[in-house]
Amino acid sequence: MQAKWSIALIVAAVALFALSVPAHASKMDDQIVSSAKNSYVFKNHLKGDDIKIQSKDGAVTLTGTVSEESHKTLARETVAGLSGVKTVDNRLEVKGAPLAATNSDAWLVTKVKTALLFHSSVSAGATEVNAKDGVVTLRGDAGSQAQKDLTTEYAKDIDGVKDVKNEMVVSKPAKKTQSTVGKIDDASITALAKMTLLYHGSTSALNTSVTTKNGVVTLSGKAKTAAEKDLATKYVKDVNGVKSVKNQMTIE
Repeated sequence: MQAKWSIALIVAAVALFALSVPAHASKMDDQIVSSAKNSYVFKNHLKGDDIKIQSKDGAVTLTGTVSEESHKTLARETVAGLSGVKTVDNRLEVKGAPLAATNSDAWLVTKVKTALLFHSSVSAGATEVNAKDGVVTLRGDAGSQAQKDLTTEYAKDIDGVKDVKNEMVVSKPAKKTQSTVGKIDDASITALAKMTLLYHGSTSALNTSVTTKNGVVTLSGKAKTAAEKDLATKYVKDVNGVKSVKNQMTIE
């Protein structure tokens, strides 16, 4: 009799475990989808895109359309940084006009605009970007001469840019309004930091790993020179949401 009860208990335990695993996985998948949709990147940089997110046991699939090629990468990097995500299958498609040819003026304008968006010390929204034969012209308002100079520096370091003409006007900085988005999540910071290093010519070839915890970014990997390592720190430190940078990269 006791043996029968023991067997019955074992069977019941196994059945309960089998039922709990899918429930746990489903809860985790729901959390992944919710975290992605509520992330800073999705609510700001990707808010105009039609992105559908599906997760099954941590394997995420992205479908739908985005307005720019860079948005595909940004969406993937953000989701990849979420807790519980194992893989990301990026099936997003760029809608509208065909992709601009690499190193074309349209391609440069997109890259410069996108790179400026990621940095907190420049005003991307107040900066007009044009390009002709690889020469980028910046117009608009800058809150200070330092901000104007930094905008020039960032634009000049974008892959493919031959020169920068900065015609921005230095004016009184606008009063800062409190963000309605709130705290920037770690997954968004990691994605923005990765994209920043990728877009800047001085750091695009670096073999860098980026992780973020509570706004503190840790960089690891290899740099060819101390100057490259220092630039990586400088660019990432100016990414929206970053509190500090721990650069653990080694110099080859």
